[in-house]
Amino acid sequence: MHKLLGKLFLLGALVLAVLAAAFAWVALSPIGMQREPVEFTVAPGSSLRAVTREIAAAGADLDPWLLLLLGKLMRVEASIKAGSYQVGQGVTPLDLLRKLSRGDVTQAELTFIEGWTFRQMRERLDAHPDLRHETVGLSEAEIMRLLGAPNDAAEGVFFPDTYLFAKRSSDIDLLARAYRAMRRHLAREWPAREEGLPYRDAYQALIMASIVEKETGRDVDRAQIAGVFVNRLRQGMLLQTDPTVIYGLGERFDGNLRKRDLLADTPYNTYARAGLPPTPIAMPGLASLQAALHPSRTEALYFVARGDGSSHFSRTLDEHRQAVTRYQRGGKS
Repeated sequence: MHKLLGKLFLLGALVLAVLAAAFAWVALSPIGMQREPVEFTVAPGSSLRAVTREIAAAGADLDPWLLLLLGKLMRVEASIKAGSYQVGQGVTPLDLLRKLSRGDVTQAELTFIEGWTFRQMRERLDAHPDLRHETVGLSEAEIMRLLGAPNDAAEGVFFPDTYLFAKRSSDIDLLARAYRAMRRHLAREWPAREEGLPYRDAYQALIMASIVEKETGRDVDRAQIAGVFVNRLRQGMLLQTDPTVIYGLGERFDGNLRKRDLLADTPYNTYARAGLPPTPIAMPGLASLQAALHPSRTEALYFVARGDGSSHFSRTLDEHRQAVTRYQRGGKS
């Protein structure tokens, strides 16, 4: 009897060893691919069973039971991370499960450019193929409510940068990241500002930074342009900056700024209204924000574009008129 039990035990152990070896061989063997790479998306809250179906439907020759059993043995069946994934030739079921449990997702990127308006940002968001477009058709006010900032205007409050994200991420999540980034920069830069600046708060500094962003052709002029506008605010002069007028015209602007546009009274016409406009007119970058908070100490009250991207600065109106004649009228009065 003891001999029989011993033989049965050995046989059972041998069977288990063979099964374990077979399972290990399958778990460590490359998964067949109907196409390469295989791309699939794991929705939030998906079970491992649902994930295996998604992977198989994407073109991987994967037996669902194998990944389920492997997940249970590794105790990661409840640790699958949502996101977009990509696998290629040579990946094994064990590799795949580790990738899913680590959240090793594929990434896309989107760049917001300094000087863009919120309308331009939305156009880029709406055109991106790797985003979930949840803001399509929403008003700016509705978007800001979703971001938890119902009292904020959308213009200028997002930080221009390149953002990496998992494919099929929500566009509202990307906007939230850009919004938080601008708030962080403002929170860091505002307390370090020069003393005596004519801004009531950090938001007014952001408005000034957006004007500096649109007026600057070369980085070297940025702080001096900010200095001119700060001087004008201190002396109670009109800012008289074309980009604010153009922003106020919106889609009516056809590329040609006319005298009647400079005379039209809108909240953004700094030829007609004193002080800063009510909101930023674009996304300022960090350099423009720092220029607005650390403007050059200059006596200049005027500047004009030279035509090569740089600006000529003048202290008096007569000097400015001469510069305009020289650089914008070809020397003709």
